[in-house]
Amino acid sequence: MRRTLILLSAGAVTAAAAVVALSPSANAATTLGAAAAEKGRYFGTAVAAYKLSDAVYSGILDREFTSVTPENEMKWDATEPSQGTFSYAAADTIVNRALANGQKVRGHALAWHSQQPSWAQNLSGAALRTAMVNHVTQVATHYRGKIDSWDVVNEAFADGSTGARRDSNLQRTGNDWIEVAFRAARAADPGAKLCYNDYNTDGQNAKSNAVYAMVQDFKARGVPIDCVGFQSHFNAQSPLPADYQANLQRFANLGVDVQITELDIEGSGSAQAASYAAVVRACLAVTRCNGITVWGIRDSDSWRAGGTPLLFDGNGNPKAAYTAVLTELGGATPSPSVSASVSASVSPSVSPSDPQAGSGCAATTSVNAWTGGFVVTVKVTAGAARINGWTVAVTLPSGSTITNTWNATASGSGAFTNVGYNGGVAAGGSTEFGFQGTGTALTGTPTCTAR
Repeated sequence: MRRTLILLSAGAVTAAAAVVALSPSANAATTLGAAAAEKGRYFGTAVAAYKLSDAVYSGILDREFTSVTPENEMKWDATEPSQGTFSYAAADTIVNRALANGQKVRGHALAWHSQQPSWAQNLSGAALRTAMVNHVTQVATHYRGKIDSWDVVNEAFADGSTGARRDSNLQRTGNDWIEVAFRAARAADPGAKLCYNDYNTDGQNAKSNAVYAMVQDFKARGVPIDCVGFQSHFNAQSPLPADYQANLQRFANLGVDVQITELDIEGSGSAQAASYAAVVRACLAVTRCNGITVWGIRDSDSWRAGGTPLLFDGNGNPKAAYTAVLTELGGATPSPSVSASVSASVSPSVSPSDPQAGSGCAATTSVNAWTGGFVVTVKVTAGAARINGWTVAVTLPSGSTITNTWNATASGSGAFTNVGYNGGVAAGGSTEFGFQGTGTALTGTPTCTAR
């Protein structure tokens, strides 16, 4: 999760921008979805219900994509905010709109250690197991016949070199909880594909090996599993692995479909375009890779917007990465022609909050919020000198609670300290951490203290 904040003031440097018009080649598809369909695949995106009223957002969604994944609206906290009381309005909005437009729907996600409602977080043992099975059954039954693929279980394995299961409240109900969730989902929605979904499994490593072993075991014992989802969040620190295609293929060889479920690649220009093209090539080379979903439409819609990781810029214009993907899918080759140009006069200046102005550090945030919850990504940037540790403080609105933290240690309400591997940051360099919470998200600027 990466974010960048650039401060500019008016001045004398002139920047020119051009609007590119795409000229389709003869007999070639001119959208991502149409081009993917000609290859026997879908091309999808994550969708937020509250953004559907944005004409640019919904216009791109309708034109380019043949599959949608509700970003947060189907998760446990959204669909069962009180035990036994289900709320489907936001998810229904996405599902019904997609089906009316002829788009597939990926259900995300039935069972996950994160974004649980507070009542579920307070359960354990047999009570939590019963609640989980009921939740899977009720939600999958509500959408029975409308979902192409379900992420039945999400992110159940730990990072690191052990290949162990994640220590979660669901895992502590018994090691068979994943199998139980899949069997409940099959009974409730027998026509949907049932998927396991995770991150940092894109290449062969301890975590992906553990998932592989689980899928192999499920197939051998007749546990219903039809597909494996690879989130594929890439950046400079975690680039596209060289064995990406081989890893997809070894899972496909187990007799399951493979799907790229949450693709985003930080960067810009030709380097970003090349990485996107490589992902598409890998999927096309694996017969059972039946679809790709990017995690958002425009860069400004991304959970890590500062890394500009998507196919359309914040204004909805297609980027070089879009052209690379469309071309790789066999779609129309863009023929650029300048149709308009604009000029702006700005010059960079050093703000007192800019860490480059001296030693110390600065922190910037990006917030992904929904009704009742939020995820915040924080980017810590070192100033003119290396730092060996950092502490970031944020102010949360009254009633908001932090429920989960990654790449940092939470100490008290709104205080975060580096963990062992990301305290040292070179001059001008950066690192990131994140946290999730319930209630209303923060709106102010965090403070950063260097050590």
